[in-house]
Amino acid sequence: MRGLVLYGINNIYTVKSDSGLFECRIKGKQLKSERRDYNPICSGDFVEIEEDENHTGKGMITSRHDRGNSFARWNRKRGRIQTIASNIDLLVCILSPESPPFRPRFADRVLVNAEDNFPVLIVLNKIDQESNPEVDKRISNWESMGYKVIRTSVKTGFGIEELKNQIKGKTAAFVGQSGVGKSSLLNSIEPGLKFRVGSVSEKFNKGTHTTCYAVLDTWDDGVIIDTPGIKEIDPVGIEPETLSHFMRDFKPYIGECTHSVCLHRDEPGCAVKDAVENEEISAERYNSYLRILSDLEIRIKQNKYRKEV
Repeated sequence: MRGLVLYGINNIYTVKSDSGLFECRIKGKQLKSERRDYNPICSGDFVEIEEDENHTGKGMITSRHDRGNSFARWNRKRGRIQTIASNIDLLVCILSPESPPFRPRFADRVLVNAEDNFPVLIVLNKIDQESNPEVDKRISNWESMGYKVIRTSVKTGFGIEELKNQIKGKTAAFVGQSGVGKSSLLNSIEPGLKFRVGSVSEKFNKGTHTTCYAVLDTWDDGVIIDTPGIKEIDPVGIEPETLSHFMRDFKPYIGECTHSVCLHRDEPGCAVKDAVENEEISAERYNSYLRILSDLEIRIKQNKYRKEV
């Protein structure tokens, strides 16, 4: 029986099929896969299940269909790939201008992960808050690269209809750090959606009591996946040598470097660095690139060390 995974908690997955909802576990220790992921099943996956012979609403997941695409990150704590959502048409990256603080480098990492995978819609939520000029500068920079940006406010209702139109008829996954207002935004789109709403802690300036696992739900005009509040996004499936190919503003300059394999860091004759000096690439974006590059190199060294010991 084919089903769609809505969410999973403690290795128990709620799967929706034509026959109804089933609580399922994975049959056997793990699904057959080329790699051993932190989580072999995620929201948005299509799976095959065997219903319990007593028809108790329980079942076993016997296989997972190939994913059309996936949004994943490197789980630093576990040292494995963690897939957050799959089979999506659009990734919606939520930011806030002030509370919690504006974190453009988080969005840069999301954009790297999504490049050549699926389109990204950037949403600046809570625009009723005061913001600094850096916010507008970064927004303009993303827009100049062709990324769509929407400004919203749940408090005033501004931008909600535009957001609805952008996700209409699509499977859209919403991602953002804790406290940016993902769940509140989703409930303003469709009040019947079963997403929990959190608050922002003054002490830590982070969201509290927010979504702790990805949840898929349907509404009249599409499918929404609300992902857990994520502190960091570490790209997966990208090598240091190819990272620049996932930076949209770097692409026009990559083939102009003196070295055929250029990390755009210390090499002489680097067209990307020249573009930064000439303000054709923003210094903020370049610094984001260097930080991601460093994290990728550290991860490779750590994994090599683990294999050797």
